[in-house]
Amino acid sequence: MGTVNSMVTLNPVDALRAGLAQALRARVGGDSFAEDSRRIWTDPGERWFAPGTGIHVIHQDASMYIGGIRALLLQSLHPLAMAGVAGHSGFKGDPWGRLQRTSYYLAITTFGPAEQAEAHIAKIRSIHERVRGKAFDGRPYRASDPHLLAWVHLAEIDSFLTAYRRFGGGPLTPEMADEYVAQTALVAAKIGVPAPPGTVAELDVMLAAYRPELESTVAARDAARFLLLNPPLPLASRPGYAMLAAAAVSTLPGWARRTLRLPRIPLADGLIGAGAGKAATSTIRWAMSRPAVPA
Repeated sequence: MGTVNSMVTLNPVDALRAGLAQALRARVGGDSFAEDSRRIWTDPGERWFAPGTGIHVIHQDASMYIGGIRALLLQSLHPLAMAGVAGHSGFKGDPWGRLQRTSYYLAITTFGPAEQAEAHIAKIRSIHERVRGKAFDGRPYRASDPHLLAWVHLAEIDSFLTAYRRFGGGPLTPEMADEYVAQTALVAAKIGVPAPPGTVAELDVMLAAYRPELESTVAARDAARFLLLNPPLPLASRPGYAMLAAAAVSTLPGWARRTLRLPRIPLADGLIGAGAGKAATSTIRWAMSRPAVPA
C-alpha cells in the first residue's frame, strides 16, 4: 500500500477561518478547552436538556457573545452585585479567566452529563458561601444571597434571549422562548435562586421589580468603560470586539443606557448596532463552522 499524506494544506480562506476559530476558542475556553469539550460532549450520562430545545438553540448560537456583554452591563447596575464582581470575580485582573469560568458553567449545565453539572453547581455554591464583603456605600453583601443570585440570573437570561431575538441564527417562537426561560429556571433553582421565572412574561415582571434598586455607581460606569472602551485585547482583535460591544449596547433598554450614561443617537445608533451585531455573529458562525477538507 502507498503512504497517505495526512497533512492537508488549507487554502487562504479556510486558513483564516481556522485561525479565527482557534483564537475564539482560546479566549472562551482557555487552555483546557479540548479536555472540557470532551467532558461536556462525549462523556456518558443523561443530560438535563434535549437537543433542539430552546436552551440548546440559544446557548449554541454566536449571539451569546453579544448577550454576555449585555448581561455584564446590566448586572453592574445593582450596587451589591457590582461590589461582589469588583471585589471577588477578577473581572479586571483576569477577565478572560472569568469569561472561561462562566462559559464552562453554561456549557456543562446545558450540554454536559447531569452528574457533572450537579457537581459543578455544588462547587459554585461552596464558593458563593465564602464570598462576602461590603459595598461602596457600606452595605454588606454575600454572593449566596438569593435576592442577588436572582438578579444575576434574570439579567443574564434576559440578555441571552434578547441577543438571540435580534441576532440569532434562526427564528424563535414565543413557545420556544418560554421553554428557554423554564429550562434555565431548573439550573437557577439548583444554584440557589428562589422561584425563578418559568415564562418570558414572568421574567419581565421580575426584572421590572428590581428597577428601584438599580443605580449608576462609579463602579458600574467604570465597568462599562472597561468592557466597551478598554477591553484587554490586542489591537488586531479590537474591531471585531467593538462590533459585538456596539450590538450589546444597542439592545439595552433606554433606562439602562441612561443609568450607565451611554449616549443614544436615534436611528443611527440602531442601524449601527444592528449592522455590527449581524456582521459579528455571521463572522463567528463562519469561523466556527468546519472548513471543507479536500478529498
